[in-house]
Amino acid sequence: MQAENEAPVSMSLSQEIKKRRTFAIIAHPDAGKTTLTEKLLLFGGAIQTAGAVKSNKIDTATKSDWMEIEKQRGISVATSVMGFEYQGVKINLLDTPGHQDFAEDTYRTLTAVDSVIMVIDCVKGVEIQTEKLMEVCRMRNTPVICFINKLDREGRDPYDLLDEVEEKLNIKVRPLSWPIGMGKGFKGVYNLYEKKLNLFTPSQRKLSDDRIIIEDLADKKLDELIGTSNANQLRDDVELIEGVYPEFDVNEYLDGKVAPVFFGSAVNNFGVNEMLDTFIRIAPTPKSRFTEEREVKPEEPKFSGFVFKIHANMDPNHRNRIAFLRICSGKFERNKPYNHVRGPKPLRFSNVTQFMAQDREIIDEAFPGDIVGLYDTGNLKIGDTLTEGENMTFKGIPSFSPEIFKEVINKDAMKTKQLEKGLRQLMEEGVAQYFSYEIGNRKVVGTVGQLQFEVIQFRLKNEYNASVEFAPMNLYKACWISSTDKKQLDEFVRSKSRHIARDKDDKLVFMAESRAWLQMVQDNYPEIEFHFTSEF
Repeated sequence: MQAENEAPVSMSLSQEIKKRRTFAIIAHPDAGKTTLTEKLLLFGGAIQTAGAVKSNKIDTATKSDWMEIEKQRGISVATSVMGFEYQGVKINLLDTPGHQDFAEDTYRTLTAVDSVIMVIDCVKGVEIQTEKLMEVCRMRNTPVICFINKLDREGRDPYDLLDEVEEKLNIKVRPLSWPIGMGKGFKGVYNLYEKKLNLFTPSQRKLSDDRIIIEDLADKKLDELIGTSNANQLRDDVELIEGVYPEFDVNEYLDGKVAPVFFGSAVNNFGVNEMLDTFIRIAPTPKSRFTEEREVKPEEPKFSGFVFKIHANMDPNHRNRIAFLRICSGKFERNKPYNHVRGPKPLRFSNVTQFMAQDREIIDEAFPGDIVGLYDTGNLKIGDTLTEGENMTFKGIPSFSPEIFKEVINKDAMKTKQLEKGLRQLMEEGVAQYFSYEIGNRKVVGTVGQLQFEVIQFRLKNEYNASVEFAPMNLYKACWISSTDKKQLDEFVRSKSRHIARDKDDKLVFMAESRAWLQMVQDNYPEIEFHFTSEF
């Protein structure tokens, strides 16, 4: 098997791998993540105008916030997948939810990308959700680029922001662009990596064609354009930066040890192009992935990939279910049967799509780094591996124990079937976790945040015409249970039957009402194993 995997790489596969960059944009809520996504698409020629998200109101529906509730609330609640080409590079961009209540979707998305752009608000600095997301990146040594946004507002001192990023995110930084002024006096950015100054005319809707490039900071034309005071300040800043920070080392960035930093204002197109141009030059091409069995290199001729996200009803006119697959090695081909490692038989996909948010096109082939959508009738679930024959399972799809539990109350008995179908599909998407009590058949939804219940309620009504209410429950943890002694497990389930439920995969779960009670039960039943994740 290994000898086959080390077969010579065809030039076409090698070239396809080299031209791909797959990354996620992550941020604390309202840092400008979705706006930056729009502007990257704008510079990439994927869209002609960008819709600004402001104060939870949408002037023009943004391309990445495509779900109905996102349009109404002005927030991202699900990862959007978008692809476009820029300067001969195929870019796969994943825009993730910023709100902490939807962190699970973001954590899963980070398993499918090779690098990350982290957006930071220059007024607020590093916020709590940014720190949590950085911890996940650090676990995988994911390369990170920081984009310090909203320089069109009066924000904090750039040097203070750099110090805070290093301190709170525990990573070295190296500025690769530098702002000229801030707020109303914001003039543009100097590209430290290419030694060029770019001045832009503010434009929220379309690209500005008025770009002035000055390659030598000593040029007196700089004083004429931005004023002597700004010009001298820029010269001093650049001299200080070059003296304090070591020369940028691409390998340190690729190893996740140093974060390049760019400054700008996404809503006004300031600094975005500098970052995008540098990104395609330094960001990693598709990287190797690890399975439980071995390392999988993208250059291997045989296809492999894993499902990291499932979404139902992307097109409200055609009820469907899409599984998002990250290609890890080889070439994926439409209509070719592939080994479904967890399943009983091979699967063949005739409708293979690539995305521009909710817009899709049918494709015949895809390569490592690509994210494709597979029409699914219920065979696939998050974490599944597809291969060209080999049995292996990719590592690292996170699963989290819920923190908030509520009972599902059906408000319309005539819509019971629609409710059950909607709950099943939403839970399989990973929106939340579902538990059904053995006694009384009470249905419980568990989430990591309150806002998820609003999304579930909205989508059940909007997509399945099912009306529900959620009643709070006094629960501490959902613990998956197992034992090497089947008799002891059966006895435990019998004695604690009022507290036993099953999850969507029919696994046994003990619903603990308090920390103290859980500890007492664990002490009294040492032969029973209690797990805080469904993957054990």
